[in-house]
Amino acid sequence: MRKTGTRLALVAALAALATLLAWATSPDPKGNPASFEEAALDPGLAPMAQALTLARFAGGDGKPVTLLVTGFDQAGVTGIALTNLGAAQTGDPLRDLASLERLPTALPAGPRVTVPIQSLLPSGPDGAVHIGTGTNFPEHAAEASSKAVFQFPKFGTATPARTTIRARPGILLDYEVELCMRFDRDIASLADFDAAVKGVFLCGDFTNRNALVAMADPDNLDSGFGFSDSKSGPGHFPTGPFIVVPRDWKAFSGQLRMTTSVNDEPRQDARGREMTLDFRQLAEHALADMDRARFQYRGAFYPLAPDRRIGSGMTLMSGTSEGTIFTPPARADYIEGVMAYLLAGGPFSATGLVDHVKQKFIANELKSGHFLKPGDRVRHGSNMLGDIVVEVIE
Repeated sequence: MRKTGTRLALVAALAALATLLAWATSPDPKGNPASFEEAALDPGLAPMAQALTLARFAGGDGKPVTLLVTGFDQAGVTGIALTNLGAAQTGDPLRDLASLERLPTALPAGPRVTVPIQSLLPSGPDGAVHIGTGTNFPEHAAEASSKAVFQFPKFGTATPARTTIRARPGILLDYEVELCMRFDRDIASLADFDAAVKGVFLCGDFTNRNALVAMADPDNLDSGFGFSDSKSGPGHFPTGPFIVVPRDWKAFSGQLRMTTSVNDEPRQDARGREMTLDFRQLAEHALADMDRARFQYRGAFYPLAPDRRIGSGMTLMSGTSEGTIFTPPARADYIEGVMAYLLAGGPFSATGLVDHVKQKFIANELKSGHFLKPGDRVRHGSNMLGDIVVEVIE
């Protein structure tokens, strides 16, 4: 009997030692690695042979004025008001452009106006619901262990290229850089997509990772749970200074480069051609998933888009590339979560094992301090869409 007790004690001691070693040697990633192009980002205007670059600001009467951009620097944007070229002032930059009898192919004559960057209106449309996209870049899909592209409604209005976002205490705030597309009309079919005037712009997609950990199904990211709650809200949708209308949207979007840096440290770097589904395929994907109100947001369920169409006030988002902060729980998080569960009473605990692991993981990530926090500066850059600068505030 004594030998049996001794053996059990030895087994228990070895198990405890193995657990301690597994905990002590657990990896502790502070973000996902990314690959970067050797050449530095070279921002500029798209050649007019490829695309027309627009920007918006509020005129003296408060109505939006659309500029054909002819130059810019970090202080301001110079351009010609489209009304000086004979365009209508509809309040929508793409409709303003479409009202011209002929699109300019060279810089036209006319009075120039210069507008400070911080005075520009958002390049995103004015709607409060947009179509977000997940795991549309292969490397990011691998980070998320996702095998398919999925979409979800993103709630909130666009903010301008110089803006802020609040880092709430206890929240794991993450960044994403994306390419976005808007339209001069509602898109109810691929024929509408083909006929529409399309504007491409740079955008960001900030994420509350607590909500994603708590609600999303890691085995089925397209479940309709977690993404709308984690990616919606004030400041979560910053947009660049320019709306660029390509003459060939597919060729143009393929060569676009988008980057992220945090406090000047590079984090993301990708090209539009890396997208698994291009914008036309994303529109097709979205239009095929508008019958059911299956996406949860703040306790209620919504369809992907109202009226079974991508409205002219909505954005179609590309998804992001590799290099976000969030990584799945590490071995130490699982071990500490199991220990917390057992100490709380195991099966008799008021909280289940999975929730204990999630709580321990979030607590450890907050303690490490590597998610966005007040004082951080996030910059999303591009080669032909301008840049976005977001100050993280308390």
